[in-house]
Amino acid sequence: MKIVHTGDWHIGKLVHGIHMTEEQQYVLDKFIEFLKEEKPDVLIIAGDVYDRSIPPVEAVELLDEFLSNVLIDLGIKVMAIAGNHDSPDRLAFGSKILEKKGLYICGELKDKIEPIVFEDEYGKVNFYLIPYLEPAIIREKLKNDDIKTHDDAYKEVLNKIKLNINEDERNVLITHAYLGGGVEVETSESERPLSIGGSDIVSVDYFKDFDYVALGHIHKPQKVKYNHVRYAGSLMKYSFSEYNQKKSFTIVNIGNDGCDIQLEPIQVKRDMRKIKGELEQLISKDIYKDGNNEDYIMAILTDKGEVVDAIGKLRAVYPNVLRIEKESLERINEGERTSAGEDFVKKNTYELFKEFYENIVGQDLDEIEENILKETIGNIEREGRAQ
Repeated sequence: MKIVHTGDWHIGKLVHGIHMTEEQQYVLDKFIEFLKEEKPDVLIIAGDVYDRSIPPVEAVELLDEFLSNVLIDLGIKVMAIAGNHDSPDRLAFGSKILEKKGLYICGELKDKIEPIVFEDEYGKVNFYLIPYLEPAIIREKLKNDDIKTHDDAYKEVLNKIKLNINEDERNVLITHAYLGGGVEVETSESERPLSIGGSDIVSVDYFKDFDYVALGHIHKPQKVKYNHVRYAGSLMKYSFSEYNQKKSFTIVNIGNDGCDIQLEPIQVKRDMRKIKGELEQLISKDIYKDGNNEDYIMAILTDKGEVVDAIGKLRAVYPNVLRIEKESLERINEGERTSAGEDFVKKNTYELFKEFYENIVGQDLDEIEENILKETIGNIEREGRAQ
């Protein structure tokens, strides 16, 4: 059985105030051509289909057009789950009717987790769809007060699945989470933190017994400890921290004994890249003639003195310059990859507020105040995802 694994489309995304819908339209049009050639049996979208819980009209129309082509014209079955950016109810609207057309959407964890079963020449393939799990919601749903973290939630849910799983058949899990536990996963600025204080990390070892695990949430394509446990990565580059990532679709052929995995590069209309040098060098024809001037650009200027009208001069050559930095701001110390700006972006809401409080008040939060802050932020984030 041939599967194409994708995730983190973030349709309707804004990057530095620019709507990415046109770029996403281009990528999905090219993706349709690819699907026509590959003829997969199943397409997976592993969460964060939309970028916001209430997506703009253009985003909904774009997804509708794409799914119509895939389901009706190409006859490919599609499986999608809600990620932490999606509204579970909105994403899953009409899912019962749509299943008859081959579209299987899981917005919220079902009370009884039943696999979607397809067959090929080797027998059955069971697909388990597990959307993004919010620990507080799963604690209430399963009536288990011991569930405090994402790891707790996944451990409990997967234990329930494994009670009834048929190990003689091939089993595929689709979910949206931050896997770790003794392994390093490469992240980027554009991934919204799932929780505070590192409690979002889920042990990868819970997943090792599945034949393939299709993950969403992390934007760089990569395996997590095991070759068959993989993030497909995002549809496009959504921040300059991803500028050197090679985006791809993951093609998975599940045979009678294991799976073969290949990566297909994603074609984009405009890349997201960094250029570095003195202003006059960057706008000289010798520098820009071989590249795509329409790309989304972050310019790092190495000029020593004041630079006059840098944005105007750069945009005369690169119309889609989104960000300009002086080298001294881009890097604190020679050889370091982190900067004050990057450090700020990587902090979650709790860490930012805690740091702000301590700077203003001049003292640390006590344990009671920390718990109140964590609970308040958690409630606000859950309400935002539910809208």
